[in-house]
Amino acid sequence: MLKSNKLKTLLYTFGITLMLATPAYASTTYTVNPGDSLFKIGKLFGTSYTTIMNDNNLSSDIIYPNQVFKVHADTYTVQKGDSLLSISQKFNVSINWLRKANNQWTDLIYPNQKFNVPSTVKTDTNTSVSNKSSSSNVKPLAKSNTTSKQTTQQTSAKVAYAQADVDLLARLINSEAEGQPYNAKVAVGAVVLNRIKDARFPSTISEVIYQKDGSYYQFTPVLNGHINKPATQDSINAAYDALKGEDPTKGAVYYFDDSTTNKWLWSKPVALKIDRMIFTY
Repeated sequence: MLKSNKLKTLLYTFGITLMLATPAYASTTYTVNPGDSLFKIGKLFGTSYTTIMNDNNLSSDIIYPNQVFKVHADTYTVQKGDSLLSISQKFNVSINWLRKANNQWTDLIYPNQKFNVPSTVKTDTNTSVSNKSSSSNVKPLAKSNTTSKQTTQQTSAKVAYAQADVDLLARLINSEAEGQPYNAKVAVGAVVLNRIKDARFPSTISEVIYQKDGSYYQFTPVLNGHINKPATQDSINAAYDALKGEDPTKGAVYYFDDSTTNKWLWSKPVALKIDRMIFTY
């Protein structure tokens, strides 16, 4: 009997040790955002779209905003003194990535709040970008003392770009922030780059700028043709500064003029206000 009890104790201890040594993959939930796809959600949580389909008994890859899906992700319980920045640094993910995984669009968090931990796999692209802007009549513009190479370059923010992308970004900046302080011009460029790193948006400069949501362009200058006007040297410099990683907004993905009456835009957390321009998350 003594040997039997010892054996049971040994097996019980071994079982507990095995359980502690095995990674736990929590089943949690994710609410679909506008612009999501199963592929993007899969990237967000480091899984495949087929796994998400199987876990949620989906017969089609068509999804809609506000759908709630089961996903496999590590979770984190907010501790006293935590912030979105400290949590993002703890798990080596961007704040935007963390916000998206949890639909957390404000900075207010509280102890014991449960957060999904997104995948640490980088979503930035290292491949050559499409050259939509090459069809424009505007010639690529080079910053002074900078060679006009068409080969793909790499910014400190790890966003791939070619000279044509610099030109396109500068023309958007020029159209959107003409007459605004230089800091606002850099901020407009930063919003484009922040979108590239956000799973809700496309992954190249040209795709972000030319993106359409249904029948609506994301950026008015594309619709009204102002995107084709030559950029000033100031806007070109701002584009380069944004590509170097400068971001006065610290992660904003939207901006608008303070005269807008769009309630949805005003509902977003404000990251920065420069003159009449509002930048939000």
